[in-house]
Amino acid sequence: MASPELSSDCSRCFGLCCVLLPFAASSGFGVDKPSGTPCLNLLPDDRCGIHDTLRQDGWPGCTVFECFGAGQQVSQVTYAGVSWREQDNLGEMAAVLSVMRQLHEMLVHLDEVDRRSPDPAAGPVRKEIELLTAAEPEPLLLVDVDDLHVRVGELLADASDRVRRRWPAAADRTRADLAGRRLSGDLRGWTFRGALLIGADLRGAELDDVDLLGADVRDADVRGCDLSSALFLTQPQVNAARGDVGTALPAGLSRPGHWPA
Repeated sequence: MASPELSSDCSRCFGLCCVLLPFAASSGFGVDKPSGTPCLNLLPDDRCGIHDTLRQDGWPGCTVFECFGAGQQVSQVTYAGVSWREQDNLGEMAAVLSVMRQLHEMLVHLDEVDRRSPDPAAGPVRKEIELLTAAEPEPLLLVDVDDLHVRVGELLADASDRVRRRWPAAADRTRADLAGRRLSGDLRGWTFRGALLIGADLRGAELDDVDLLGADVRDADVRGCDLSSALFLTQPQVNAARGDVGTALPAGLSRPGHWPA
């Protein structure tokens, strides 16, 4: 069994995020749209009609979203290339996509554990999740995702502790409300798991080995910041933050096209 791809390839997807996910204009999607209704910008060939001008046209939410490869996995593997246009199962497909995206995000984080602080206990869990990504719709819908989150979360926490132990004075800001705050100075090894960093100003801060798992970094100012060693930073978080050409990112993450050069 081939390992699933963990970054989106819209050319091999049936526009699932544009059809199955609900949109809210207040969240940067231009209009309100319920789940199961195709986006008004979706073309018959499953391409986006305004892909190159999403932000200018008032759809910044689309530029932030990342499915971690779940879209093409559901399209090409789970449903074997049979589009939603050819079958009446949008509700099922939406639920499957939700499960698949969570599985793929777990694999992304487990890959980072393997790179940063390998743990023999992570291998069997990763294999279990990989097997699930190749399953048919019914087994996927029966997956106990909460249990997987707990088990994967313990592995990620242990890896984070091992990496950050070289910063004994690091602070724990897990789930802290730091929205709009100015955070500067030595933050090396700090934990921002699940923290609210919306609009926070991190310019000039030392951010070696910071743990950003699940942190809300929408509009966080990371211009000029070195995030190359940040733990569990994902592409959607990067897309949502405010960076520039001076922002260093971890290997495997891409500089968003809307960041100023």
